[in-house]
Amino acid sequence: MPFYKHIFFDLDHTLWDFETNSELTLKALYHEYELDSRNISSFTEFHGFYKVHNHRLWDKYSKGLIKQDELRWKRMWHTLLDYKIGDEKLAKEMSARYLTILPDQKALFEHTVEILSYLKNKNYQLHIISNGFEEVQHNKLQKAGIKKYFTQIITSEGSNYTKPQKEIFEFAIKMAGALLKECIMIGDNPEADIQGAMNAGMDTVFVNHINADISINPTHTIYHLKELENIF
Repeated sequence: MPFYKHIFFDLDHTLWDFETNSELTLKALYHEYELDSRNISSFTEFHGFYKVHNHRLWDKYSKGLIKQDELRWKRMWHTLLDYKIGDEKLAKEMSARYLTILPDQKALFEHTVEILSYLKNKNYQLHIISNGFEEVQHNKLQKAGIKKYFTQIITSEGSNYTKPQKEIFEFAIKMAGALLKECIMIGDNPEADIQGAMNAGMDTVFVNHINADISINPTHTIYHLKELENIF
């Protein structure tokens, strides 16, 4: 059995419940900017459009096709364009507000705090590898009360690499002062987290919250975080 010392976690969609927190943030913006008065009568529809654009642009960002700033505001811009609102100033203002409000949300997946405490008590070194923005991810961890569990917090912004590039994993291992054989990556995204870590030679745990079918073979697959107790 491998002897792990360092456990690397993805943050969004793995520990921090991005979908819940993003929806709460967008709902706050919907009311703050009185979007119902701009012929955006359904928040559910607005939220759906935003998710489509956000997913598409994050995919482009992960592949190095667009820059961080473009991702930050164009997801809102394209959502407003769906309603024929061509207001770049509004899109940029709402995008800035989104990134201000989002880290204040605190929804975590079930058993997150419990499992982080369990692993810490067993003397594992815990770290984050995230494609998110540096300040935003640090704030999320702080506000959700889990930053104290992590030694290194590696972001794409801070490392100049994005998952699934193997370089971000190699950078993270170096920052942790670890050996490859001592490391394992835990995440929800088959391509970014699992295939990326495998490309760097790391063992992996696929957190399959949504019971997805995948074509790659992680070292372990779990369906909720409590199952990590069966591995570590």
